[in-house]
Amino acid sequence: MDTENLLEKLNSVGKNTLMETLDIKFIEVDKNKVVATMPVTTKVHQPDGVLHGGATVALAETVGSYASFLSVDKEKQMVRGIEISANHLRSIREGMVIATATPIHKGRTTQLWEIKIVDEKENLISLCKLTTIVLLKE
Repeated sequence: MDTENLLEKLNSVGKNTLMETLDIKFIEVDKNKVVATMPVTTKVHQPDGVLHGGATVALAETVGSYASFLSVDKEKQMVRGIEISANHLRSIREGMVIATATPIHKGRTTQLWEIKIVDEKENLISLCKLTTIVLLKE
């Protein structure tokens, strides 16, 4: 599948999910990188008006999970997240955040992904790591 069609497919499967609620949009994909955006608006704020860490982690897990999914045999395998960690380094009140997932380790059973979340000026907002497990479909 070409990149444009893959991006269209990735963006369409999020209908009626948390991805749609958070307005997460995939903008770039290849075999070693997945990139998505999320607008920072009041619906992803914590009460004091900055981006909620939970929304940030949801973005990170979405991007990392899709990156992991794209690297396996979809006919025989599926992936599940088993651990995520996040270091929130800077707050943001408005604008857009961009999440980029790249592999640290892609093994047969587990994968480890680094997800950097930056603002539009490329300031690092959060640094996350996602571990996924590759399972055989039954």
